[in-house]
Amino acid sequence: MDLEFTKEDFEFQKEVRQWIEKNYPQEMRDRKANSTVLSKEDHVYWQHALYEKGWAGLNWPAEYGGPEFTPTQQYLYDLEMASAGTPGVIPFGLSMVAPVIMKFGTDEQKEKYLPGILSSDVWWCQGYSEPGAGSDLASLRTKAVRDGDHYIVNGTKTWNTLGQYADWIFSLVRTSNEDIRQLGISFLLIDMNSPGIDVVPIKTIDNPPDGYQEINMIHFTDVLVPVENLVGEEGKGWTCAKYLLEFERGNAYSHGLKAGLENLKRIASVENDNGDNLISNPDFQRKLTETEIAISAMEFTELRILSSLTTGKNVGPESSLLKCRGTELQQQLTELVLEAMGTYGIPFDNPPPTKGLNREPIGPDYAAAAAPVYLNTRKVSIFAGSNEIQRNIMAKMVLGL
Repeated sequence: MDLEFTKEDFEFQKEVRQWIEKNYPQEMRDRKANSTVLSKEDHVYWQHALYEKGWAGLNWPAEYGGPEFTPTQQYLYDLEMASAGTPGVIPFGLSMVAPVIMKFGTDEQKEKYLPGILSSDVWWCQGYSEPGAGSDLASLRTKAVRDGDHYIVNGTKTWNTLGQYADWIFSLVRTSNEDIRQLGISFLLIDMNSPGIDVVPIKTIDNPPDGYQEINMIHFTDVLVPVENLVGEEGKGWTCAKYLLEFERGNAYSHGLKAGLENLKRIASVENDNGDNLISNPDFQRKLTETEIAISAMEFTELRILSSLTTGKNVGPESSLLKCRGTELQQQLTELVLEAMGTYGIPFDNPPPTKGLNREPIGPDYAAAAAPVYLNTRKVSIFAGSNEIQRNIMAKMVLGL
């Protein structure tokens, strides 16, 4: 690993810190710290601010508007953003479909879609999983039948995140039935305003009954999609899907984990009425120390992988390693936060503050988010390919088993 910080790197870090201070409103910081909910308008504001600065498409090449940070700049940028608790960038457009369009799309598709994605003027969602086709994604059944200059799409996608706000959806569809199921799959871009699309909310256990809703079921009934919206070749969508998943899985987790760890330490250091605090408890200290060591190991693993990327390699099977360990540590942190909350963390009795509703959380402001975050984080070891599937990938591609 060869990552050294220069004077220019530290000047860049200072620039990022000062830019956040100027552009991250205190009111949004407070809501982000005390609740799990930010609105679409919040995210659009933040992502457009990044766009104006030139920092929106972090994994984009310069020819399409990306900043092309060096590995050390990327590391320091992520560090400052996590330390400040800034909103995460909604990934479906900027981090997922855009790289696929860049690699497999036509010049016309790049010209049509990439500018709106970069500026966050156009929002995207993902259509991969289906009822009965999740980890075994190749068993998907949503069909796209060619009819002249259009495909006619019928089927259902599930576990769709924020699709109620999306302008477009990128979707895997079956265009033919082959002995090898992956060969009959294509990658389509579909306008969410097309007739025949029905977005049905899915209520999850972490959502209050009268508040925020995150995921959906999307039904396609005779939806007409122009053939020009096919990315890559017909029947070669599985190649696009695997390429996209490298970006979905290959995230850096350590900065967010470190910020979460510091937040946990602050919570555990708060004294009760008797002058005691949880951080002084030997058993909790042990759990905290073990978690901190694991996060440090995760950080150095990411730095090693980041260094290798300077040679022009894709993330490759290492994305599965990052996904497994990073999501497990995310869950571990939320478990410790919930433990630190004690009775204040009881879900349902302590709903998070929701915009437009007059109710107050029980206990300190930060307590209300503990249970919803814990419950919502159960999903992270499942989405983007379950961790069990990721271990199979590592066994095959890294160990050769």
